[in-house]
Amino acid sequence: MRIFHGLWDVISSNPKKFLFLVVSAFMIIWFIFDDYGLLKRIRMEAEHRTLLERHREEQQRIIVNEQRIRNAFHKDSIEKAARERYNFRREGETLYIIRGKE
Repeated sequence: MRIFHGLWDVISSNPKKFLFLVVSAFMIIWFIFDDYGLLKRIRMEAEHRTLLERHREEQQRIIVNEQRIRNAFHKDSIEKAARERYNFRREGETLYIIRGKE
């Protein structure tokens, strides 16, 4: 009870200062935790950086796939893909499959 009386004495002795402190504390909390506050902004910036990096990676994959499509009509590239991916071989060749340690 003594604490409340002491607090009330401080408030009643300088009410403008107490009101200023309360309003300032409210504004600071509002700026930090609001829907468009500081914490939300930091999270959005981190997500933006992640999305930009992912976009760059996907652009690289698109470029590689476009090159693969352009080269797909060459006889050599078709043969190379058949040999590497599907383990095809020519007549009279012996196929050795070597698997690495995984």
